[in-house]
Amino acid sequence: MAKKEKILVTGAAGFIGFHLAKKLAEKGHEVVGIDNINGYYDTRLKYARLNETGISSDAENWGEAIQSKIYPNYKFSRVNLEDHEKVFEIFNREKFDKVCNLAAQAGVRYSIENPFAYIDSNIVGFIHILEACRQNKIKHLVYASSSSVYGDSDKMPLSTDDKVDNPISLYAATKKSNELMAHTYSHLYNLPTTGLRFFTVYGPWGRPDMAYYLFTKAITEGQPIKVFNNGEMYRDFTYIDDIIKGLERVIDNPPKYEETPYKIYNIGNSNPVKLQHFIEAIEKALNKKAEKIYLPIQPGDVLKTFADVSSLTEEIGYRPNTPVQEGVANFVEWYKKFHQPE
Repeated sequence: MAKKEKILVTGAAGFIGFHLAKKLAEKGHEVVGIDNINGYYDTRLKYARLNETGISSDAENWGEAIQSKIYPNYKFSRVNLEDHEKVFEIFNREKFDKVCNLAAQAGVRYSIENPFAYIDSNIVGFIHILEACRQNKIKHLVYASSSSVYGDSDKMPLSTDDKVDNPISLYAATKKSNELMAHTYSHLYNLPTTGLRFFTVYGPWGRPDMAYYLFTKAITEGQPIKVFNNGEMYRDFTYIDDIIKGLERVIDNPPKYEETPYKIYNIGNSNPVKLQHFIEAIEKALNKKAEKIYLPIQPGDVLKTFADVSSLTEEIGYRPNTPVQEGVANFVEWYKKFHQPE
């Protein structure tokens, strides 16, 4: 992004949002981050991410704009997307050029136990973002969709041309809904929107509810790990640095279609790895073998994810290039520093 712009990053205390806000601030853009810092997982990790970008513990105060002590062009506010008055207030005050909406209630299994959290955050929160973007004539809204919209498709690789009418979790259904809502706003109001179907993202500062994080924690502590479907699952594990490079390029390239400026991309590694092999990479990085408990596949889980990223490569030059062994080693190195400081 050559031109410096004012960008809102929602979910800025989350895994991908933290990395994106940090990178955009480093590149000289004026960045505003918001997050509700909910308790879906340990909030100490969320506050630690914020601290890494110079945002103090005052971030726990609702609505207060906290200036980064590291980046003069970055500030953060604790805001809930369901609070439409606060969302509109920030948009009206800050006059953003572009928006990257990464805030969402994540997790497939959690959506089975807590369905209302997904409707509130992923549907109600998203319509507030869309409406605020429309009212403020935002140049480009980029938002997080998910590979989960493909359901349990056995057609590989998964392509954005495939039908995605059969989600198998409420989380996936809310992400499909986001795509439909965005299309409507692009069509009715000529609002440029791009949805990104993320495939399993991993790396330093990652989410502790993700399998690779849980595996690392258990192996480190000498506990057995739960391996679902006997390890016969494949995931298109994508390293965080590759994701951020792709996000930067996408933000900078709004859809150009005159009638409906709307686009959906897969963003993944396009190189699925067997779960068993990913566990072996963690074992190697830790220099410790895992004790494994093999269990059946869980409700809402899919057997394989494999992204066709050809359109993202052709149209914006996206090329993920971090090998799994390198990415896992980087994560494990961070994990040790964060959880076992000397």
